[in-house]
Amino acid sequence: MKPMNDLLSATGTTIFTVMSALAVQHGAINLGQGFPDYDGPPDVVKAAADALMDGRNQYPPLTGVPELRQAVAAANKRFYGIEVDPDSEVVVTSGATEAITAALMAVLNPGDECVLIEPLYDTYLPVVKLLGAVPKLVRLSPPKWELPRDELAAAFSSRTKAILFNTPMNPTGKVFTTAELAFIADLVQRHDCYAVCDEVYEHLTYDGWSHIPLMTLPGMRERCFRIGSAGKTFNLTGWKVGYVTCDRALAPNVAKAHQNLTFTTAPNLQRAVAVGLAKDDAYFAGLSGQLADRRDLLAEGLTALGFQVLPAMGSYFVTADIRSIGFTGDDVAFCRMLTEEAKVTAIPVTAFYAGANPPSHYARFAFCKNESVLREALARIGAWMERRAGAQRAAG
Repeated sequence: MKPMNDLLSATGTTIFTVMSALAVQHGAINLGQGFPDYDGPPDVVKAAADALMDGRNQYPPLTGVPELRQAVAAANKRFYGIEVDPDSEVVVTSGATEAITAALMAVLNPGDECVLIEPLYDTYLPVVKLLGAVPKLVRLSPPKWELPRDELAAAFSSRTKAILFNTPMNPTGKVFTTAELAFIADLVQRHDCYAVCDEVYEHLTYDGWSHIPLMTLPGMRERCFRIGSAGKTFNLTGWKVGYVTCDRALAPNVAKAHQNLTFTTAPNLQRAVAVGLAKDDAYFAGLSGQLADRRDLLAEGLTALGFQVLPAMGSYFVTADIRSIGFTGDDVAFCRMLTEEAKVTAIPVTAFYAGANPPSHYARFAFCKNESVLREALARIGAWMERRAGAQRAAG
């Protein structure tokens, strides 16, 4: 038989699927994949259930039900002061991953260059390549993950069509600063290109850090695709409801891409997310406050066990240096051993790199779990480290 698509055939199963399957196999606590182990707001869940029963279960409008498009526009105004026309500047998608794909499809032609920032979410690079575009990788370095301005500027050229970047950032927990965003905005304008802004963790920032959409900077309103996620905002990752906010000149191409990817998204879930986006300020403040407490519990616990834990200003994740506990193997070996022996699963950070020679001594832990689960995970890791130390003493 003739070979199938070369890129997809060469692409391995996502690390999240691999590690989650390994967690199930070994009865491990899964701190690898970034999904909460608790449900979303009861009123939002009830709104979805009620919406199933009112006879509106056929195809909704391509760009999303009016209630959700209006709610997305209102949220843009409420949180960031962005004026948005819900009828011409919002496209609802089946999750943020589809939104990212649709935004890239909207602007990239074969041969165009697209700037990507490592470490990166694992679908970014395959989508850029599937569209025939050329990825230009720029790497952030731990522990501070500061934007390397000279390298970023060098990645832009007359062939650059877009930059795709994520803030707050997975897996680093970085929140891009105003100065960093201004630098990116200047490059985008000077090279007359677009910015695809993955902002799914927009409401998950800590320690006084605030998310600033690139779209709010001067000259960027008409160049940005701002992507949000109901899954991350309402702890309902299985619903797969995302949304793109962009200028009316850009939205038609996003809608056409969405039409050819999934066409539409479950109407009852859309209407429930509209209820969620209208929740009061206390909900959004409480969301980040509760997650900050969980972050601190996990980070302080890992630190007490001897790990060097990097700061996390946003997202669901903390990153720990595995060398700090004397582990001499790479991050893949560590995460596999931790799953098999300690019964706790993390993600090797090398999974978020595509370029050569990535740092191979960091593991990512998700803290979007119940506190009792995090405490049990820490206890298991501590017991495993004691067993390892005892075995090493006996052998030496």
